[in-house]
Amino acid sequence: MGLTGIEMTRFLLSLLTLLVAANVLGYLAERFTVPRVIGEVAGGLVLGPTVFGHFAPDTFQWLYQGFPAQGKLLGLVYQLGLIFLMFNSGLKFQPKFNRGDTSIGLAILAGSTLIPFAGGWVFTGFMNPADLLGPAQSLLAFKIVVAISIAVTSIPVISKILFDLGVMHTRFAKLVVAVAGIHDTLLWVGLALAAGLAGAESHQGIATVLRSTGATFGLIAVCLLVLPRVLRLINGNRFNILVRASFLGYILAILLMLALLAGYLGVDVMFGALLAGIAVKLAFPEHLFDRVENSIREISFSFFIPLYFAMVGLQLDLARQFPLGFFLLYLLFATAVQGTVVYLTCRLLHLDRLTSMNLAAAMNARGGPGIVLSTVAFSLGLISEPFFAVLVMLALVTSWMAGSWLRFVVKTGRPLMPGDEKVAAVKPQEEVTLDAVPSVK
Repeated sequence: MGLTGIEMTRFLLSLLTLLVAANVLGYLAERFTVPRVIGEVAGGLVLGPTVFGHFAPDTFQWLYQGFPAQGKLLGLVYQLGLIFLMFNSGLKFQPKFNRGDTSIGLAILAGSTLIPFAGGWVFTGFMNPADLLGPAQSLLAFKIVVAISIAVTSIPVISKILFDLGVMHTRFAKLVVAVAGIHDTLLWVGLALAAGLAGAESHQGIATVLRSTGATFGLIAVCLLVLPRVLRLINGNRFNILVRASFLGYILAILLMLALLAGYLGVDVMFGALLAGIAVKLAFPEHLFDRVENSIREISFSFFIPLYFAMVGLQLDLARQFPLGFFLLYLLFATAVQGTVVYLTCRLLHLDRLTSMNLAAAMNARGGPGIVLSTVAFSLGLISEPFFAVLVMLALVTSWMAGSWLRFVVKTGRPLMPGDEKVAAVKPQEEVTLDAVPSVK
């Protein structure tokens, strides 16, 4: 049975308010040189129990929880936003370093992944799991989530910051994006394993744990080694009617197929979406890949992804479910560990102090992946609501810190890395206004 007219109207109204709030506050955030993701989450915070729900609880209930199926409908849009975000993150995957930067990239990759992950794992021994564990009560999965939260880096946010600064074409930007892409892919493997472990522990079987682990690594192998070759064979095949009928439809079919396969194998669908993006990146030549990005970008970053971030904010209740003291301690630890490790690694490689500081700041931005980590872990019952709020705010604050530092350095006229001295900043394309749109006669 479908929705009634009133239910459909109320659902569309809830989407409208979230979409407008996310895009408007995201735009205003960028105008004040703050990462857009902070404004998009703030849109949900304003409409959620932190502000609107606190002062007008009845209206909030009517708008976002007005009929039994509304939560599931909003949850569907939320999951689609997550899938599109992970797919776009996969498209940013850069498996190669610039010539001469391979040793630097691999050293930063190893340092920023292994040591912070281990530090986060040890840090859980000083935490009180009783207040932080979710309903799944999986201590092992919880430790993996904490370790990932200390090590994770944001490709989408740091890429957007570098693009807005006009330095996306520099040596520094290419190194950071390459390291962050491989770095986060490794950490998403850890999250997929944590999700599998939580489900396996609920079934109390070592065979289930091994099956989940095998499915995760098997899916990775297929998507990285087999699928790109298969896609190259069928992309230009004359029997591939779908790609001729709708190029965007063909790309979306690949995305949905991998998400479906991941779900069928018991791996989280968001990991399948990430692998779909990586497979497409590896399979398509550059001129076609640009078309892929252009086709998927508008619908993703104008609709699904802003709604996803707004709904993250909608779930937060910072007035009642936010342990401020613990958050400040967690922020200090996460920033100190990741920043110190990257800085010292760069200094050991004989990079100058400013370059080392710039790379440390960039790798400390957790942004979208940090939020994805928190939402997936929370939805699986691995963490409690207060800890969910802590991880979301950690992602937002570290993104703001990274953006502020890099913007300060660029404004001083100093290069972010040796080799960028003669590279001029490229001004981002100006925004489209109504005055720029030709009238239709």
